[in-house]
Amino acid sequence: MIAKTVAPHSDNEDWDPFGRELFDDPSARALSRVGVVDVGSNSVRMVVFDGAARSPAYFYNEKVMAGLGQGLAETGMLFPKGRARALAALKRFALLAKGMEIGPLTCVATAAVREAKDGPAFQKQVEQETGLRLHVIDGAEEARLSAQGVLVGWPEAQGIICDIGGNSMELAVLGGGKVGARATSPLGPFRLQQVKGGRKELTAHIREHIARLAAAVGLGHERLYLVGGSWRAIARLDMERRNYPLLVLHEYRMDPENLLKTLDWVAKQDMAALRAKTGTSEARMELVPLAAMVLRELIETFQPKEIDVSSYGIREGLLYEKMPDKLRARDPLVEACRHAERTMSRLPGFGKRLHAFIEPLFGEVSPKRYRLMRAACLLHDTTWRTHPDYRAEACFDNVTRANMAALSHPERVFLGVSLLHRYKNSRAGSRFEPLFSLLSPEQLREAEILGKAMRFGAMFSIQDPGDAGELGYNATTNAIELRLTKRGAGLFGEVAEARFASLAAAMKATPMVVLPG
Repeated sequence: MIAKTVAPHSDNEDWDPFGRELFDDPSARALSRVGVVDVGSNSVRMVVFDGAARSPAYFYNEKVMAGLGQGLAETGMLFPKGRARALAALKRFALLAKGMEIGPLTCVATAAVREAKDGPAFQKQVEQETGLRLHVIDGAEEARLSAQGVLVGWPEAQGIICDIGGNSMELAVLGGGKVGARATSPLGPFRLQQVKGGRKELTAHIREHIARLAAAVGLGHERLYLVGGSWRAIARLDMERRNYPLLVLHEYRMDPENLLKTLDWVAKQDMAALRAKTGTSEARMELVPLAAMVLRELIETFQPKEIDVSSYGIREGLLYEKMPDKLRARDPLVEACRHAERTMSRLPGFGKRLHAFIEPLFGEVSPKRYRLMRAACLLHDTTWRTHPDYRAEACFDNVTRANMAALSHPERVFLGVSLLHRYKNSRAGSRFEPLFSLLSPEQLREAEILGKAMRFGAMFSIQDPGDAGELGYNATTNAIELRLTKRGAGLFGEVAEARFASLAAAMKATPMVVLPG
Protein backbone atom coordinates (compact mmCIF):
# COMPACT_ATOMS: atom_id res chain seq x y z
CA MET A 1 0.00 0.00 0.00
CA ILE A 2 1.14 3.56 -0.74
CA ALA A 3 1.07 5.91 2.22
CA LYS A 4 -1.70 8.49 2.05
CA THR A 5 0.44 11.51 2.73
CA VAL A 6 -0.24 14.88 1.14
CA ALA A 7 1.99 15.59 -1.85
CA PRO A 8 3.64 19.02 -1.73
CA HIS A 9 1.63 21.66 -3.62
CA SER A 10 -1.01 19.09 -4.54
CA ASP A 11 -4.69 19.98 -4.70
CA ASN A 12 -5.69 16.37 -4.15
CA GLU A 13 -5.01 15.22 -0.61
CA ASP A 14 -5.84 11.60 -1.41
CA TRP A 15 -3.30 11.14 -4.17
CA ASP A 16 0.35 10.44 -3.47
CA PRO A 17 1.99 7.78 -5.64
CA PHE A 18 5.52 8.73 -4.63
CA GLY A 19 5.86 6.64 -1.50
CA ARG A 20 9.19 7.07 0.23
CA GLU A 21 10.96 10.41 0.52
CA LEU A 22 13.88 10.75 -1.84
CA PHE A 23 15.84 13.28 0.16
CA ASP A 24 16.69 12.51 3.79
CA ASP A 25 18.61 15.77 3.99
CA PRO A 26 17.14 18.89 2.33
CA SER A 27 20.64 20.03 1.41
CA ALA A 28 21.51 16.76 -0.35
CA ARG A 29 22.91 17.26 -3.82
CA ALA A 30 22.68 13.71 -5.10
CA LEU A 31 19.68 11.54 -5.83
CA SER A 32 19.46 7.89 -5.17
CA ARG A 33 18.51 6.31 -8.48
CA VAL A 34 14.82 6.93 -9.17
CA GLY A 35 12.67 5.43 -11.92
CA VAL A 36 9.58 7.06 -13.44
CA VAL A 37 7.19 5.65 -16.04
CA ASP A 38 4.81 7.85 -18.02
CA VAL A 39 2.00 6.02 -19.85
CA GLY A 40 0.69 8.56 -22.33
CA SER A 41 -1.75 8.46 -25.22
CA ASN A 42 1.03 8.29 -27.77
CA SER A 43 4.14 7.01 -26.00
CA VAL A 44 5.14 4.92 -23.00
CA ARG A 45 8.43 6.01 -21.49
CA MET A 46 10.68 4.95 -18.64
CA VAL A 47 13.24 7.39 -17.26
CA VAL A 48 15.74 6.65 -14.50
CA PHE A 49 17.17 9.78 -12.90
CA ASP A 50 20.58 9.74 -11.30
CA GLY A 51 23.18 12.15 -10.04
CA ALA A 52 22.71 15.87 -9.47
CA ALA A 53 19.51 16.24 -7.51
CA ARG A 54 18.49 19.70 -8.74
CA SER A 55 19.49 19.09 -12.34
CA PRO A 56 18.30 15.65 -13.49
CA ALA A 57 20.82 13.30 -15.01
CA TYR A 58 19.31 10.60 -17.20
CA PHE A 59 20.81 7.27 -16.20
CA TYR A 60 18.35 5.45 -18.48
CA ASN A 61 15.73 6.64 -20.95
CA GLU A 62 13.57 4.43 -23.18
CA LYS A 63 10.44 5.25 -25.16
CA VAL A 64 7.95 3.10 -27.07
CA MET A 65 5.50 4.83 -29.43
CA ALA A 66 2.65 2.53 -28.43
CA GLY A 67 -0.26 4.71 -29.60
CA LEU A 68 -2.58 3.65 -26.76
CA GLY A 69 -4.98 6.48 -27.46
CA GLN A 70 -5.26 6.02 -31.20
CA GLY A 71 -8.95 5.98 -32.21
CA LEU A 72 -10.10 6.50 -28.61
CA ALA A 73 -12.51 9.30 -29.47
CA GLU A 74 -14.28 7.03 -31.94
CA THR A 75 -14.27 3.69 -30.11
CA GLY A 76 -14.04 4.72 -26.46
CA MET A 77 -11.47 1.96 -26.03
CA LEU A 78 -7.69 1.74 -25.93
CA PHE A 79 -6.16 0.91 -29.30
CA PRO A 80 -5.72 -2.93 -29.18
CA LYS A 81 -2.29 -3.01 -30.84
CA GLY A 82 -1.20 -0.06 -28.72
CA ARG A 83 -2.41 -1.80 -25.58
CA ALA A 84 -0.35 -4.89 -26.41
CA ARG A 85 2.74 -2.79 -27.18
CA ALA A 86 2.32 -0.77 -24.00
CA LEU A 87 1.96 -3.89 -21.87
CA ALA A 88 5.07 -5.44 -23.43
CA ALA A 89 7.00 -2.23 -22.77
CA LEU A 90 5.85 -2.11 -19.15
CA LYS A 91 6.89 -5.72 -18.61
CA ARG A 92 10.32 -4.86 -19.92
CA PHE A 93 10.54 -1.72 -17.78
CA ALA A 94 9.68 -3.68 -14.63
CA LEU A 95 12.46 -6.17 -15.40
CA LEU A 96 14.93 -3.38 -16.17
CA ALA A 97 14.13 -1.72 -12.86
CA LYS A 98 14.88 -4.95 -11.00
CA GLY A 99 18.14 -5.28 -12.88
CA MET A 100 19.12 -1.75 -11.91
CA GLU A 101 18.08 -2.35 -8.30
CA ILE A 102 16.28 0.98 -8.16
CA GLY A 103 13.24 0.06 -6.12
CA PRO A 104 9.59 0.62 -7.10
CA LEU A 105 8.92 2.57 -10.26
CA THR A 106 6.62 5.57 -9.99
CA CYS A 107 4.07 5.07 -12.79
CA VAL A 108 1.50 7.60 -14.01
CA ALA A 109 -1.05 7.27 -16.80
CA THR A 110 -2.74 10.20 -18.51
CA ALA A 111 -5.56 10.91 -20.96
CA ALA A 112 -5.87 7.60 -22.82
CA VAL A 113 -6.09 5.36 -19.74
CA ARG A 114 -8.25 7.77 -17.75
CA GLU A 115 -10.80 8.19 -20.57
CA ALA A 116 -10.98 4.71 -22.07
CA LYS A 117 -13.79 2.36 -21.00
CA ASP A 118 -11.22 -0.41 -20.65
CA GLY A 119 -8.78 1.83 -18.79
CA PRO A 120 -9.48 0.26 -15.37
CA ALA A 121 -9.12 -3.24 -16.87
CA PHE A 122 -5.79 -2.22 -18.38
CA GLN A 123 -4.61 -0.90 -15.01
CA LYS A 124 -5.52 -4.21 -13.38
CA GLN A 125 -3.81 -6.22 -16.10
CA VAL A 126 -0.64 -4.16 -15.80
CA GLU A 127 -0.49 -4.68 -12.04
CA GLN A 128 -1.16 -8.42 -12.33
CA GLU A 129 1.37 -9.07 -15.09
CA THR A 130 4.12 -6.60 -14.22
CA GLY A 131 3.66 -5.67 -10.57
CA LEU A 132 3.52 -2.00 -11.58
CA ARG A 133 0.73 0.17 -10.23
CA LEU A 134 -0.50 2.82 -12.65
CA HIS A 135 -1.67 6.04 -11.00
CA VAL A 136 -4.20 7.63 -13.34
CA ILE A 137 -4.17 11.42 -13.06
CA ASP A 138 -6.72 13.91 -14.30
CA GLY A 139 -6.04 16.77 -16.70
CA ALA A 140 -5.51 19.40 -14.02
CA GLU A 141 -2.96 17.23 -12.24
CA GLU A 142 -1.24 16.44 -15.52
CA ALA A 143 -0.96 20.18 -16.18
CA ARG A 144 0.48 20.79 -12.70
CA LEU A 145 3.13 18.09 -13.00
CA SER A 146 4.13 19.24 -16.49
CA ALA A 147 4.44 22.80 -15.22
CA GLN A 148 6.64 21.57 -12.38
CA GLY A 149 8.79 19.84 -14.98
CA VAL A 150 9.30 23.21 -16.66
CA LEU A 151 10.34 24.64 -13.29
CA VAL A 152 13.09 22.03 -13.12
CA GLY A 153 14.64 23.64 -16.20
CA TRP A 154 13.46 27.22 -15.68
CA PRO A 155 13.20 28.08 -11.95
CA GLU A 156 12.23 31.63 -12.93
CA ALA A 157 9.71 30.64 -15.62
CA GLN A 158 6.97 33.22 -16.09
CA GLY A 159 4.12 32.60 -18.53
CA ILE A 160 2.04 29.62 -19.58
CA ILE A 161 3.10 26.06 -20.34
CA CYS A 162 1.33 24.04 -22.99
CA ASP A 163 1.72 20.25 -22.84
CA ILE A 164 0.38 18.39 -25.85
CA GLY A 165 -0.17 14.64 -25.76
CA GLY A 166 -1.93 12.26 -28.08
CA ASN A 167 -5.48 12.80 -26.75
CA SER A 168 -5.33 15.96 -24.68
CA MET A 169 -3.58 19.28 -24.29
CA GLU A 170 -3.04 21.01 -20.96
CA LEU A 171 -2.23 24.60 -20.08
CA ALA A 172 -0.93 25.97 -16.78
CA VAL A 173 0.19 29.37 -15.57
CA LEU A 174 3.67 29.70 -14.09
CA GLY A 175 5.05 32.56 -12.02
CA GLY A 176 7.14 33.10 -8.92
CA GLY A 177 8.10 29.44 -8.84
CA LYS A 178 4.46 28.42 -8.44
CA VAL A 179 1.85 26.76 -10.64
CA GLY A 180 -1.33 28.80 -11.01
CA ALA A 181 -4.49 28.29 -13.04
CA ARG A 182 -4.73 25.09 -15.05
CA ALA A 183 -6.97 23.78 -17.79
CA THR A 184 -7.26 20.74 -20.04
CA SER A 185 -8.73 20.20 -23.50
CA PRO A 186 -9.29 17.40 -26.03
CA LEU A 187 -6.83 18.94 -28.50
CA GLY A 188 -4.38 16.07 -28.83
CA PRO A 189 -3.73 15.02 -32.44
CA PHE A 190 -5.34 11.58 -32.00
CA ARG A 191 -8.56 13.30 -30.92
CA LEU A 192 -8.37 15.78 -33.77
CA GLN A 193 -8.11 12.93 -36.28
CA GLN A 194 -11.69 12.02 -35.32
CA VAL A 195 -13.22 15.47 -35.93
CA LYS A 196 -15.73 15.24 -38.79
CA GLY A 197 -15.68 17.57 -41.75
CA GLY A 198 -12.85 19.31 -43.53
CA ARG A 199 -10.18 21.80 -42.54
CA LYS A 200 -12.71 24.56 -41.93
CA GLU A 201 -14.62 22.50 -39.36
CA LEU A 202 -11.39 21.35 -37.73
CA THR A 203 -10.12 24.94 -37.43
CA ALA A 204 -13.41 26.00 -35.84
CA HIS A 205 -13.21 23.08 -33.40
CA ILE A 206 -9.66 24.01 -32.37
CA ARG A 207 -10.53 27.70 -32.05
CA GLU A 208 -13.51 26.94 -29.81
CA HIS A 209 -11.46 24.88 -27.36
CA ILE A 210 -8.56 27.33 -27.28
CA ALA A 211 -11.01 30.12 -26.48
CA ARG A 212 -12.16 28.04 -23.48
CA LEU A 213 -8.56 27.54 -22.42
CA ALA A 214 -7.89 31.26 -22.69
CA ALA A 215 -10.90 31.99 -20.50
CA ALA A 216 -9.57 29.55 -17.88
CA VAL A 217 -5.93 30.69 -17.74
CA GLY A 218 -6.23 34.27 -18.96
CA LEU A 219 -4.39 36.26 -21.62
CA GLY A 220 -1.43 38.63 -21.42
CA HIS A 221 1.28 36.00 -20.87
CA GLU A 222 4.53 37.02 -22.58
CA ARG A 223 6.07 33.55 -22.78
CA LEU A 224 4.70 30.25 -23.99
CA TYR A 225 6.60 27.13 -22.88
CA LEU A 226 5.99 24.11 -25.10
CA VAL A 227 6.08 20.58 -23.66
CA GLY A 228 5.50 17.42 -25.68
CA GLY A 229 6.86 15.43 -28.59
CA SER A 230 4.72 17.09 -31.27
CA TRP A 231 5.95 20.53 -30.24
CA ARG A 232 9.57 19.34 -30.24
CA ALA A 233 9.09 17.94 -33.75
CA ILE A 234 7.83 21.33 -34.94
CA ALA A 235 10.73 23.10 -33.23
CA ARG A 236 13.16 20.78 -35.01
CA LEU A 237 11.50 21.74 -38.31
CA ASP A 238 11.89 25.40 -37.39
CA MET A 239 15.61 24.77 -36.90
CA GLU A 240 15.73 23.11 -40.31
CA ARG A 241 14.06 26.03 -42.07
CA ARG A 242 16.30 28.57 -40.34
CA ASN A 243 19.47 26.50 -40.77
CA TYR A 244 19.98 26.95 -37.04
CA PRO A 245 23.45 25.76 -35.95
CA LEU A 246 22.77 24.23 -32.52
CA LEU A 247 20.46 21.21 -32.63
CA VAL A 248 19.54 21.17 -28.94
CA LEU A 249 15.79 21.42 -28.46
CA HIS A 250 15.75 22.26 -24.76
CA GLU A 251 15.50 26.04 -24.28
CA TYR A 252 15.30 26.62 -28.03
CA ARG A 253 13.60 30.00 -28.31
CA MET A 254 11.39 31.04 -31.19
CA ASP A 255 9.93 34.31 -32.33
CA PRO A 256 6.14 33.89 -32.90
CA GLU A 257 6.20 35.66 -36.26
CA ASN A 258 9.02 33.46 -37.57
CA LEU A 259 7.37 30.33 -36.16
CA LEU A 260 4.20 31.13 -38.11
CA LYS A 261 6.37 31.31 -41.23
CA THR A 262 7.70 27.85 -40.37
CA LEU A 263 4.17 26.50 -40.04
CA ASP A 264 3.38 27.88 -43.51
CA TRP A 265 6.62 26.38 -44.83
CA VAL A 266 5.91 22.94 -43.35
CA ALA A 267 2.49 22.82 -45.01
CA LYS A 268 4.19 23.08 -48.42
CA GLN A 269 6.92 20.49 -47.82
CA ASP A 270 7.17 16.79 -48.52
CA MET A 271 6.74 15.33 -45.03
CA ALA A 272 8.70 12.17 -45.83
CA ALA A 273 11.67 14.26 -46.96
CA LEU A 274 11.46 16.41 -43.83
CA ARG A 275 11.30 13.31 -41.66
CA ALA A 276 14.47 11.99 -43.25
CA LYS A 277 16.30 15.29 -42.83
CA THR A 278 15.37 15.80 -39.19
CA GLY A 279 15.40 12.20 -37.96
CA THR A 280 11.78 12.44 -36.77
CA SER A 281 9.91 9.16 -36.40
CA GLU A 282 7.12 8.37 -38.87
CA ALA A 283 4.58 8.11 -36.03
CA ARG A 284 5.54 11.54 -34.70
CA MET A 285 5.69 13.25 -38.08
CA GLU A 286 2.21 11.98 -38.92
CA LEU A 287 0.81 14.12 -36.09
CA VAL A 288 2.73 17.30 -36.97
CA PRO A 289 0.17 18.86 -39.38
CA LEU A 290 -2.60 18.67 -36.74
CA ALA A 291 -0.31 19.92 -33.99
CA ALA A 292 0.71 22.79 -36.29
CA MET A 293 -2.93 23.86 -36.62
CA VAL A 294 -3.28 23.93 -32.84
CA LEU A 295 -0.05 25.89 -32.42
CA ARG A 296 -1.16 28.49 -34.94
CA GLU A 297 -4.36 29.12 -32.99
CA LEU A 298 -2.42 29.24 -29.70
CA ILE A 299 -0.14 31.94 -31.10
CA GLU A 300 -2.99 33.97 -32.55
CA THR A 301 -5.04 33.75 -29.35
CA PHE A 302 -2.39 34.24 -26.67
CA GLN A 303 -0.05 36.53 -28.66
CA PRO A 304 3.13 35.55 -26.78
CA LYS A 305 6.29 37.55 -27.33
CA GLU A 306 8.50 34.47 -27.04
CA ILE A 307 8.00 30.72 -27.44
CA ASP A 308 10.38 28.36 -25.65
CA VAL A 309 10.78 24.59 -25.97
CA SER A 310 11.10 22.48 -22.83
CA SER A 311 12.41 18.92 -22.93
CA TYR A 312 11.26 18.62 -19.33
CA GLY A 313 7.66 17.72 -18.57
CA ILE A 314 5.60 15.37 -16.48
CA ARG A 315 8.44 12.97 -15.66
CA GLU A 316 10.66 15.75 -14.36
CA GLY A 317 7.60 17.17 -12.63
CA LEU A 318 7.32 13.95 -10.65
CA LEU A 319 10.91 14.41 -9.54
CA TYR A 320 10.33 18.07 -8.63
CA GLU A 321 7.39 16.97 -6.49
CA LYS A 322 9.75 15.48 -3.93
CA MET A 323 12.28 18.27 -3.81
CA PRO A 324 12.22 20.30 -0.59
CA ASP A 325 12.00 24.06 -1.08
CA LYS A 326 15.65 24.46 -0.11
CA LEU A 327 16.68 22.22 -3.00
CA ARG A 328 14.25 23.80 -5.46
CA ALA A 329 15.83 27.19 -4.76
CA ARG A 330 19.23 26.06 -6.01
CA ASP A 331 20.55 26.90 -9.46
CA PRO A 332 20.15 23.81 -11.69
CA LEU A 333 23.14 24.77 -13.83
CA VAL A 334 25.52 25.22 -10.91
CA GLU A 335 24.31 22.00 -9.29
CA ALA A 336 24.94 20.05 -12.50
CA CYS A 337 28.41 21.55 -12.81
CA ARG A 338 29.21 20.73 -9.18
CA HIS A 339 28.20 17.14 -9.83
CA ALA A 340 30.33 17.01 -12.99
CA GLU A 341 33.36 18.38 -11.13
CA ARG A 342 32.87 15.98 -8.24
CA THR A 343 32.77 12.94 -10.54
CA MET A 344 34.94 13.90 -13.53
CA SER A 345 37.69 16.35 -12.54
CA ARG A 346 41.20 15.62 -11.27
CA LEU A 347 40.88 17.90 -8.25
CA PRO A 348 37.28 18.21 -7.04
CA GLY A 349 36.84 21.50 -5.24
CA PHE A 350 39.49 23.35 -7.25
CA GLY A 351 36.87 25.09 -9.40
CA LYS A 352 35.70 27.17 -6.46
CA ARG A 353 39.26 28.27 -5.68
CA LEU A 354 39.90 29.04 -9.34
CA HIS A 355 36.79 31.22 -9.48
CA ALA A 356 37.87 33.12 -6.36
CA PHE A 357 41.30 33.73 -7.93
CA ILE A 358 40.10 35.14 -11.27
CA GLU A 359 36.98 36.95 -10.03
CA PRO A 360 38.76 40.28 -9.19
CA LEU A 361 39.60 40.69 -12.89
CA PHE A 362 35.97 41.17 -13.83
CA GLY A 363 34.70 43.69 -11.29
CA GLU A 364 30.94 44.09 -11.04
CA VAL A 365 29.14 41.59 -13.25
CA SER A 366 25.47 40.73 -13.66
CA PRO A 367 24.05 37.72 -11.80
CA LYS A 368 23.63 35.95 -15.16
CA ARG A 369 27.27 36.43 -16.07
CA TYR A 370 28.44 35.54 -12.54
CA ARG A 371 26.73 32.14 -12.67
CA LEU A 372 28.30 31.38 -16.06
CA MET A 373 31.74 32.23 -14.68
CA ARG A 374 31.11 29.97 -11.72
CA ALA A 375 29.86 27.15 -13.96
CA ALA A 376 32.89 27.46 -16.27
CA CYS A 377 35.33 27.20 -13.37
CA LEU A 378 33.58 24.08 -12.09
CA LEU A 379 33.75 22.49 -15.55
CA HIS A 380 37.25 23.66 -16.48
CA ASP A 381 38.93 20.29 -15.84
CA THR A 382 36.16 17.76 -16.51
CA THR A 383 37.56 16.65 -19.91
CA TRP A 384 41.10 16.05 -18.68
CA ARG A 385 41.03 12.39 -19.75
CA THR A 386 40.51 13.42 -23.39
CA HIS A 387 43.58 13.34 -25.63
CA PRO A 388 45.40 16.69 -25.22
CA ASP A 389 44.98 17.51 -28.93
CA TYR A 390 41.19 17.35 -28.58
CA ARG A 391 40.51 18.73 -25.11
CA ALA A 392 39.47 22.15 -26.39
CA GLU A 393 36.99 20.59 -28.81
CA ALA A 394 35.74 18.14 -26.19
CA CYS A 395 35.09 20.99 -23.73
CA PHE A 396 33.10 22.95 -26.29
CA ASP A 397 31.21 19.92 -27.56
CA ASN A 398 30.32 18.67 -24.10
CA VAL A 399 28.89 21.89 -22.74
CA THR A 400 26.98 22.96 -25.86
CA ARG A 401 25.26 19.59 -26.11
CA ALA A 402 25.12 18.62 -22.44
CA ASN A 403 21.84 17.76 -20.78
CA MET A 404 21.91 20.78 -18.47
CA ALA A 405 19.04 23.01 -17.44
CA ALA A 406 18.68 26.77 -16.94
CA LEU A 407 21.04 27.42 -19.84
CA SER A 408 19.98 29.30 -22.96
CA HIS A 409 21.58 28.53 -26.30
CA PRO A 410 23.77 31.68 -26.32
CA GLU A 411 24.81 30.83 -22.75
CA ARG A 412 25.78 27.32 -23.88
CA VAL A 413 28.00 28.79 -26.57
CA PHE A 414 29.47 31.34 -24.14
CA LEU A 415 30.43 28.51 -21.78
CA GLY A 416 31.73 26.48 -24.71
CA VAL A 417 33.97 29.29 -25.99
CA SER A 418 35.33 30.00 -22.52
CA LEU A 419 36.17 26.32 -22.00
CA LEU A 420 37.67 26.08 -25.48
CA HIS A 421 40.05 28.90 -24.52
CA ARG A 422 40.79 27.13 -21.25
CA TYR A 423 42.82 24.73 -23.40
CA LYS A 424 43.61 26.72 -26.53
CA ASN A 425 44.70 30.29 -27.26
CA SER A 426 42.99 30.64 -30.64
CA ARG A 427 39.63 29.52 -31.97
CA ALA A 428 40.48 30.41 -35.58
CA GLY A 429 39.50 27.69 -38.03
CA SER A 430 37.36 25.87 -35.48
CA ARG A 431 34.72 23.51 -36.84
CA PHE A 432 32.38 25.10 -34.29
CA GLU A 433 32.55 28.48 -35.99
CA PRO A 434 28.87 28.47 -37.13
CA LEU A 435 27.83 28.35 -33.46
CA PHE A 436 29.86 31.45 -32.64
CA SER A 437 27.22 33.46 -34.52
CA LEU A 438 24.90 33.05 -31.50
CA LEU A 439 27.14 35.49 -29.60
CA SER A 440 27.99 39.13 -30.30
CA PRO A 441 31.66 40.07 -30.89
CA GLU A 442 31.79 41.54 -27.37
CA GLN A 443 30.36 38.36 -25.84
CA LEU A 444 32.93 36.28 -27.73
CA ARG A 445 35.68 38.50 -26.35
CA GLU A 446 34.35 38.18 -22.80
CA ALA A 447 34.22 34.39 -23.14
CA GLU A 448 37.79 34.35 -24.45
CA ILE A 449 39.01 36.44 -21.49
CA LEU A 450 37.29 34.12 -19.05
CA GLY A 451 38.82 31.09 -20.76
CA LYS A 452 42.33 32.53 -20.75
CA ALA A 453 41.97 33.55 -17.11
CA MET A 454 41.11 29.92 -16.29
CA ARG A 455 43.95 28.73 -18.53
CA PHE A 456 46.43 30.74 -16.49
CA GLY A 457 44.95 30.14 -13.03
CA ALA A 458 44.50 26.38 -13.50
CA MET A 459 48.22 25.80 -14.07
CA PHE A 460 49.70 28.59 -11.94
CA SER A 461 49.26 26.56 -8.76
CA ILE A 462 48.02 23.00 -8.39
CA GLN A 463 46.59 23.46 -4.89
CA ASP A 464 45.24 27.02 -4.79
CA PRO A 465 46.28 29.89 -7.08
CA GLY A 466 45.12 32.28 -4.36
CA ASP A 467 48.02 31.12 -2.17
CA ALA A 468 50.48 31.93 -4.93
CA GLY A 469 49.28 35.35 -5.94
CA GLU A 470 46.49 37.84 -6.27
CA LEU A 471 44.98 39.01 -9.54
CA GLY A 472 43.47 42.44 -10.11
CA TYR A 473 42.65 44.96 -12.80
CA ASN A 474 43.61 48.63 -12.55
CA ALA A 475 41.19 50.58 -14.73
CA THR A 476 43.17 53.81 -14.34
CA THR A 477 46.31 52.36 -15.90
CA ASN A 478 44.54 49.64 -17.89
CA ALA A 479 46.82 47.08 -16.33
CA ILE A 480 46.24 43.51 -15.22
CA GLU A 481 48.23 43.05 -12.02
CA LEU A 482 49.56 39.87 -10.48
CA ARG A 483 50.90 40.27 -6.95
CA LEU A 484 53.01 37.22 -6.19
CA THR A 485 53.53 35.66 -2.79
CA LYS A 486 56.93 34.19 -1.94
CA ARG A 487 55.59 30.80 -2.90
CA GLY A 488 54.10 32.21 -6.08
CA ALA A 489 57.41 33.70 -7.18
CA GLY A 490 58.76 30.19 -7.53
CA LEU A 491 55.68 29.03 -9.42
CA PHE A 492 55.68 31.87 -11.94
CA GLY A 493 57.79 30.09 -14.56
CA GLU A 494 58.03 30.80 -18.27
CA VAL A 495 54.86 28.87 -19.22
CA ALA A 496 52.87 30.67 -16.53
CA GLU A 497 54.35 33.95 -17.72
CA ALA A 498 53.31 33.24 -21.32
CA ARG A 499 49.75 32.42 -20.28
CA PHE A 500 49.57 35.54 -18.14
CA ALA A 501 50.71 37.60 -21.12
CA SER A 502 48.08 35.93 -23.33
CA LEU A 503 45.37 36.83 -20.80
CA ALA A 504 46.56 40.45 -20.74
CA ALA A 505 46.53 40.57 -24.56
CA ALA A 506 42.93 39.29 -24.63
CA MET A 507 41.98 42.06 -22.19
CA LYS A 508 43.98 44.58 -24.25
CA ALA A 509 45.71 45.48 -21.00
CA THR A 510 49.30 45.80 -19.83
CA PRO A 511 50.60 42.84 -17.80
CA MET A 512 52.22 43.83 -14.52
CA VAL A 513 53.87 41.44 -12.08
CA VAL A 514 54.56 42.63 -8.53
CA LEU A 515 57.20 40.57 -6.73
CA PRO A 516 56.99 39.92 -3.00
CA GLY A 517 58.85 42.45 -0.81
